[in-house]
Amino acid sequence: MPLPFHVAVPVRELGPARTFYRDVLGCAEGRVDAGKPPRWVDFNLFGHQFVIHEIPGDDEASIAGRNPVDGDAVPVPHYGAVLEIPTWTALAERLKAAGVEFVIPPRTRFAGAPGEQRTMFLLDPSGNALEFKAFADIERQLFAT
Repeated sequence: MPLPFHVAVPVRELGPARTFYRDVLGCAEGRVDAGKPPRWVDFNLFGHQFVIHEIPGDDEASIAGRNPVDGDAVPVPHYGAVLEIPTWTALAERLKAAGVEFVIPPRTRFAGAPGEQRTMFLLDPSGNALEFKAFADIERQLFAT
């Protein structure tokens, strides 16, 4: 099993971002900064250590640009996770039920090609772009050319 990655991202306000990652995405909360008020929170993002850091007024926590990928304007930068199809499908349904507005709605990309995948893009409350994707055969398709 690969080791989990660690990523930390800036958020403008910790409260709305914390609620989003915990309650909307369903990530288990880990450590929380002991400061009063706290400035960062760890989450379990599908087995990876994901940290939000409050940087008030930070305009860097947003999309810098977009690149065309299989007919979509993909936000850059972005981060997320590769999931098993049942987990991806459950997350897509959870997000739809929560009324999340997608940048790119759940869809299949590269249909019929070696890298065929399911993908969806959304923004957190600070404008950070997230992508969640799934493959029928992760080991064979993730890096397929």
